[in-house]
Amino acid sequence: MYVYLMKNEKPLNEELIKRHVEYLKSLKSQGKLVLCGPFTDYPGGMVIFLAENLEEATDIAKADPFILSGCKTFEIRTLEHANEENKYLLEV
Repeated sequence: MYVYLMKNEKPLNEELIKRHVEYLKSLKSQGKLVLCGPFTDYPGGMVIFLAENLEEATDIAKADPFILSGCKTFEIRTLEHANEENKYLLEV
């Protein structure tokens, strides 16, 4: 699981927002989108998604219209889902 954290660099317009939403919908239809949304306390947002490896994850982030347009920059992070199986949610 990966996260790309976006930071606003330039103003967005309605057409660009529509293309971004369509991109997210395509990730969802492929079963890759986990969660996404804007931050309320920081100028940017994030997309949590599934990818086979860091290279694919980076390609997915770079293909987002917000990134392609230069209106947002991004950082990518690898996220390990905490659960009972990996013992991250066991009681101590």
